[in-house]
Amino acid sequence: MPSCTHGIANERTLRKHWQETRRKITNCHTRQLRLSSSMDISVKDLQEAISIRQQIDNLQRRLSSLLRVAPQRPAGPTAPGRYFSPATRAKLSAAARARWARTRGTGGGAPARKKGQLTPAGRRKLSQLMKARWAARRRAGQRQKASSRKKGALTPAGRKRLSELMKARWAARRKAGAK
Repeated sequence: MPSCTHGIANERTLRKHWQETRRKITNCHTRQLRLSSSMDISVKDLQEAISIRQQIDNLQRRLSSLLRVAPQRPAGPTAPGRYFSPATRAKLSAAARARWARTRGTGGGAPARKKGQLTPAGRRKLSQLMKARWAARRRAGQRQKASSRKKGALTPAGRKRLSELMKARWAARRKAGAK
């Protein structure tokens, strides 16, 4: 029984090793070499494919050196990330330096205005608008006080009428309970 579980563990280890090897071959040597996902390729065939790929790479390097041509860059990135030309990298670094200069307050450009802050003119305009709004509310409040009463408040006549109705209801209940 233990040998069976040991065999399963070995199979898992082999499968994991195979996947890692396949990924290395595909990523590191070229994007052109595509292996099937099934495990029908032998280790010997795999080693032969790697050596052929290395020979191709060596021959391409020799050819480019004979023709004095810059070696071709691979179509895809060889390392994780993207490939940038030296000119592009220079532009990116210059832009980053300019950003840092703006944040530190040094540099030839005008100081960057902080986002979300009001200018003095904007603050003045906002103050005038708020004063006008509050004045309108005060005027509306004075008219409302003069013309209407509080909502939900009973007038003395309403209170008296409600009291009489309640007295009549309780008297009716007492009569019904006495019978």
